[in-house]
Amino acid sequence: MTVLHVDHYEYAGTGGNGVPLLLIHGWGMHGGIWSGVAEQLAQNFNVYAVDLPGHGYSVGRDSSRHGEDVGMNPDLRIDSIVDELSAQFDESINVCGWSLGGQIALRWALRHPQQVRRLVLVASTPCFVRLDDWKYALSVEILEEFAANLRQNYALTLKRFLSLQVRGSEQEREILAVLRDGLFSRGEPDLIALQSGLEILRGSDLRGALPEVKQATLVLAGERDTLIPQQASQFLASRTPNGRLVMIRGAAHAPFLSHPGEFVEHVVNFLGG
Repeated sequence: MTVLHVDHYEYAGTGGNGVPLLLIHGWGMHGGIWSGVAEQLAQNFNVYAVDLPGHGYSVGRDSSRHGEDVGMNPDLRIDSIVDELSAQFDESINVCGWSLGGQIALRWALRHPQQVRRLVLVASTPCFVRLDDWKYALSVEILEEFAANLRQNYALTLKRFLSLQVRGSEQEREILAVLRDGLFSRGEPDLIALQSGLEILRGSDLRGALPEVKQATLVLAGERDTLIPQQASQFLASRTPNGRLVMIRGAAHAPFLSHPGEFVEHVVNFLGG
């Protein structure tokens, strides 16, 4: 497989014979968050972990241009990211996305269906905010508060978001420590990218598009996730024609950190590695 120009990817694989698998991180993080499970998955796949524009090592001269070029329109923002990622690969791949990364993976499968073999959506949802006809989500006021606080103290805001992600997990303190240690290990994320990511979370609603997803889809959810209610995971799996749901007992919003062995087993079995 040829990987063309991109801001930053990390690669681990099986010498070129494994099935390609791309890992997409969530809001405010970077590809290094996958390091533990990436090493295990690399026994079966060629694994690529990306730093999304404005995150990790992808913060640089051009990292914020997405936000500047497309403003704060969430649909244009996510399509810009998807198109850039798609251009980096010259053959079909499996895509695994966590939280915001799951939204990106889902939009990728819809926008470039010939390129995505199978989908793994981790602690994700078709719609992150509560609406009149959608109760299985955060209130929009919470995301608006995060957006306002970003401008005042983005580091503290990110750490507060991490606390929400681990709340309820069997290993809450340990997982929170891992997330906090990794948060700025690749430098500080770009403020425009963080703001744009929140706009995607606040404005993207893919519920109506789920029946158009042709790829086999694994929805991996944490039983104790306080950000993504179980009903949202069930909806996502049931409305995707070839979807299946796996609920990991004792896990919250980051099951690949709290239950890495179980996570890897489910992914390998689903992707056929």
